[in-house]
Amino acid sequence: MQYGYFDDKRKEYVITRPDTPTSWSNYLGSTEYGAIITNHAGGYGFYQSGAKGRFLRLRFNSVPMDQPGRYFYLRENQTGDFWSASWQPVGKPLEQYSSICRHGTAYTIIESQYAGIATETTYFVPLGECFEYWKLKITNRSDRERKLSVFSFCEFTNQWDTTQDQVNLQYSLFIVKGELTDDGLLRVAIQDNLSTGSDTLYQHDIARHAWMGLVGAPITGYDTSREAFIGTYRGYHNPEAVERGACSNSNAYGDNACGSLHAEVTLQPGESRELLVLLGIGDAHGIGKRKMAQFGSPSKMELELEKLKASWHGRLGRLIVDTPDEELNHTINVWGLYNSLVTFAWSRSASLVYNGERDGLGFRDSVQDILGVLTAIPEEARQRLELMLTGQVACGGAIPIIKPFDHHPGSENAPAPDEFRSDDCLWFFNAVPAYVNETGDFDFYNKVLPYADDGEDTVFGHLKRALEFNMERLGKHGLPCGLLADWNDCLRLGYHGESLFVAFQVRLGLIVLAEIATELGRQADVLWAEERREALDRSIQACAWDGDWFIWAIGEDGTVYGTRDFAEGQVYLNTQVWSVISGAATPEQAKKCMQTVQERLATPYGLMLSAPPFVKTSIDVMRAVVFNGGIKENAGIFNHTQGWGIMAECLLGHGDRAYAYLRAAMPAAYNTRAEVRQCEPYVQAQTTYSIFSPRAGNTRTSWLTGAAAWFYYSATQSVLGIQPQQDGLRVDPCIPSAWDGYSVHREFRGCTIDIRVHNPHHVCKGVKRMVLNSEEMSGNLLPIHRLEQTNQVEVWLG
Repeated sequence: MQYGYFDDKRKEYVITRPDTPTSWSNYLGSTEYGAIITNHAGGYGFYQSGAKGRFLRLRFNSVPMDQPGRYFYLRENQTGDFWSASWQPVGKPLEQYSSICRHGTAYTIIESQYAGIATETTYFVPLGECFEYWKLKITNRSDRERKLSVFSFCEFTNQWDTTQDQVNLQYSLFIVKGELTDDGLLRVAIQDNLSTGSDTLYQHDIARHAWMGLVGAPITGYDTSREAFIGTYRGYHNPEAVERGACSNSNAYGDNACGSLHAEVTLQPGESRELLVLLGIGDAHGIGKRKMAQFGSPSKMELELEKLKASWHGRLGRLIVDTPDEELNHTINVWGLYNSLVTFAWSRSASLVYNGERDGLGFRDSVQDILGVLTAIPEEARQRLELMLTGQVACGGAIPIIKPFDHHPGSENAPAPDEFRSDDCLWFFNAVPAYVNETGDFDFYNKVLPYADDGEDTVFGHLKRALEFNMERLGKHGLPCGLLADWNDCLRLGYHGESLFVAFQVRLGLIVLAEIATELGRQADVLWAEERREALDRSIQACAWDGDWFIWAIGEDGTVYGTRDFAEGQVYLNTQVWSVISGAATPEQAKKCMQTVQERLATPYGLMLSAPPFVKTSIDVMRAVVFNGGIKENAGIFNHTQGWGIMAECLLGHGDRAYAYLRAAMPAAYNTRAEVRQCEPYVQAQTTYSIFSPRAGNTRTSWLTGAAAWFYYSATQSVLGIQPQQDGLRVDPCIPSAWDGYSVHREFRGCTIDIRVHNPHHVCKGVKRMVLNSEEMSGNLLPIHRLEQTNQVEVWLG
C-alpha cells in the first residue's frame, strides 16, 4: 500500500493520505533550537538537548504516538462544527476530510480540505533563530460567506528537564505561569521568581521562558491554562474552548501551561487569509517583543523560508546521481543525505522514541555518523571530529557520552577502568581518513588536541593511542578484550573475554595507521603497526575460523561463541563482514563466510545480525535474550550493519548480491508496500523484525540511527564507487550486472566533476577505460592535480 511519493524537484516527500501506519515525522531547526513534527502536526520542541531543554511537551508511547503538537483548530461559527488544519487531533472522517503533507528539508507543509474550507500550514525554524513560524493560509472554496474561529495550540512543559516535567510532579506542577502581555504576546514562565542565570541546561534553579505571538488578525481571546482550554474531561480531539467557540482568557498559575491565541476570520467565496504564529524561547517582554518586530510579517516569513531551503538544498547538491533505480536516486539525492545530516546533528537524543535517555552525543555512534555527511558539510564534520577526539581520555579509551553544551576537555573525569568499551575510538580509523580524503587536509593529522582528562597529542597521536589502548588489553588468545562491551552492547564475555569483531577493527586501524605514518615519514610507527598486525593475524587464524564462518567471540572462561556447536547465535554477521572489510580473511575464507551470510542471515528485509535466536542462552552471556526472537540484537535485522554487508560484497566484486542487500535495506524500496515496513519510507530506522518474528518487515525507531550514515556511505562509495582519496577521486563501482550505466555529479575540493559510467558488457566490477576531459587516464583515479574547475569523465566497465 502506498501513502505518498518522492518529489525530488522540490526535495520533499509528499504524504497523500493521512492514515499512515504510524505517524511519519520530520525535523525542524538546528542543534540550538530543534523540533520534531509529524504529518499530523504532532511533536515537540527543545533547546540544545531533547532531555534537558524540552520546552514543548510530547507524551511518549501513547496512542496516537505524536500528541500533543503544533495545532490550528478551526470552527465554523454559524454551525459550531470544528476541525483541525491537520487531520489529527480532531480526526474528521476521511470521506469528508482530505490532507496532504509535504515534508521538506527542515520544513513541513500540511494542506487540508474540509467542508469547503482549504488550509495550508507551513512550519519551520528560521536559520540561526530560536523561534519557529507557523503560517496558516485559509481559503473559502464554498459558494457562501464563512465566519471562522481559529485557535492556535501548543502545550508547554513545566520544566525543561523532561524527568522533572514528567516524573517529579509534586514539584513541576507548581512552578509555571502564563499570561497575555500588554504587547499582545503570550508569556509563559517557569520559576519566574528566579533569575534567568547562566545558559547551562544543568542548572534547575533558574527561570525559563517561552512566548507566542499572532500576526494577521486581532486577538479575540487567549488561554495559557491547558485545563481551561482542553477541559477537565476532554482531549486534544475536542477541546472545550474550541467547541464553545471562545477562549476563557485563562492565566496558568501552576498545573499546566499551553499557548492558544483565538482569532476570528470572515471569508467571502474564493477569498484567502493568512495568519502567522511565532513561537519561541526567551522572555516575551524582551526577546519575544524584539523577534515579533523583526520577523512578524508574511514577507519576512517567506524570505526566511527561501533562505532555509537554499541553505539545505545547497548541502544536498554536492553529490547527485542518476541511476536506473529511481528509489536509489531519491535516497542518494535527497533523503539518505538529509537523514544522515539530521542524525549527525542529534545523534540518538531526540525523536518520537528517544525520550531523553541518551542526552548528548553517543561517542561511538557520533564518530560513525560523520561518514554520512562529509560530502555535504566537511568543515562541520571536522569540528565534530575534533570534539570527539577531545572525548578520548589519555589512556586511549573514551567517555561514552559527549555533551557539546557541557564539555570541558582537559578537565573531564575518565571512566572507571571497568566502564570502558572496546570499540569506541576504533571508529576514528574510518572517520578521520575519510575527512582527510574528502578535503585533502593532510595536516589535520598534525593538529594538537587535548585529551578529555589530561594531556594532549596530535591527531596522529590520538589514533595511535586508540590502538595502544586495545593492544594493551589482549586476552589469552591474543585477541582484544571486549571490556564492558564491543559494538554489540548485549554481548557479555567478561571483562577479559575476547572480541573478534574488535580484532578486525584493530587490524584495519593498524593498516590505516601504517599508511598515515608512511606519509608522515614516521618509519618507527610503520614498523610498530605492521608488527602488531602480523601478530594479530596469527592469533585470528589460530582461533577464530570455524570452517565455514568466523566465530563470534571467546568468553573470559574460554568458551568459544558462534560455532556450529552452539544451537543459538551460531552465525554472527559482524565478524563475517568485518573479516572482509579489514582484509583479515583469506580469499577462501572470505568466499565461504559471505556465502554463509547469504544462506543463513539474508532475508527479503535485510541481513539478520545473528541466527538462530537466543532463547535458552544465559542472560549473563547474551543480554539479547531479553528481546523477542527476530527483533533487535536477538536475530533481528539491525539496520546499522546493513551497509557493512554491502561493503563486504562490493570488496569481493559481488555487485548483484550487494545490490540485493542494498534494496532490502533501502527504505524507499518499500514505498509502494509501506504497510510492511510501517515507519517512514524516506528514512532509515534502527531495527527491522526478521523472519523469526511473526511480523517480518516491520521497522521501528526511525531517523536517528547509524544505518543512515553507513547506508549512504556504502551506496555512494562501494556500489557507485565514488571514492575520495588524498590524491584525488577514485571511480571504482561495483554495480548490478543488469545496469547499462549511471551518471554522477560530484563537487570535490572546489571542482565540479560530471561522471558517466558505461557498462556495455554488463559486468559488476572493473574499470576498463577512463577518460578525463578527453584525455585517456591510466587506472581509475582522477588525480587532483589533473582536475579543472569543471570536468567531464567517461568510464567504461569491462
